[in-house]
Amino acid sequence: MKSLAQELPSPSTIQETPIPNKNQDPLIAHGLQKEQYVGIVGLLIALVAAVGFFSRRFEYAILFALVLSAIIIAFFLFV
Repeated sequence: MKSLAQELPSPSTIQETPIPNKNQDPLIAHGLQKEQYVGIVGLLIALVAAVGFFSRRFEYAILFALVLSAIIIAFFLFV
């Protein structure tokens, strides 16, 4: 029975695949990040407005949670 060390190839035969240039990856949409952020903020505003239409208290609770979350995220990013 072979041990695990005997079954593995030697380190000299293992070759790494070169990483392609990040800017040339066709699966990543470069330059669309700003549009995505604008769309997310627009959806967030629409959600708060729709909820606020039905319940003003719930709208204030959502706004408070969002502002508090943004403050906490900023705190942890810059500390």
